Amino acid sequence: MPKEPLIIDATNLILGRVASFVAKRALQGEEVVILNAENAVISGTKANIVEEAKRRLRTRTLGSQYKAPTHPRRPDTYVRRVIRGMLPRRKPKGTTALKRVRVYIGVPEEYREKSTVRIPDAEASKLRYSHITVGELSEEIGRPWKA
Repeated sequence: MPKEPLIIDATNLILGRVASFVAKRALQGEEVVILNAENAVISGTKANIVEEAKRRLRTRTLGSQYKAPTHPRRPDTYVRRVIRGMLPRRKPKGTTALKRVRVYIGVPEEYREKSTVRIPDAEASKLRYSHITVGELSEEIGRPWKA
C-alpha cells in the first residue's frame, strides 16, 4: 500500500526554504506535492530579482540548440528548477528524488480535500524586507500563465 504524499501549500512561504525542505524529504524517499507554486515568495527587491532572471535568460549557446540551457518561465517549472538545484541530479539518487516531487499551479481537484503541511521556518511573514512572488516574476520575464 503506497504512502500518502507530503502535501505542501506554498502560499506565502519563502521559496528557498521550501525547496531545501522538499529536497531533503525527497532524498529520504518521500513523495512530495507542492501546491500554489505561483504564490511562493522570493526575498529581495523586485528590481534585483527580475534583473537577475532576465540576465539568466540571455544565457545561450552558439552551437547545438539541443545542448543549450532551458529557462523556466512558468511558476511550477521555476519552483521545480529551484528544487532540482538542491539535489545531486547527476547521480541516481538525485534523479529518483526529483521524480518524487510534483509541483502544481493552483490546487488540482485530487488535492482539494487533503490536508496540507505548513513549514514554520519558511513563513514569509518573518521577512522584514521586500519580496516578490514567483507568479509576479513569471509575468515579468515572459510567457503568461493562468491556472
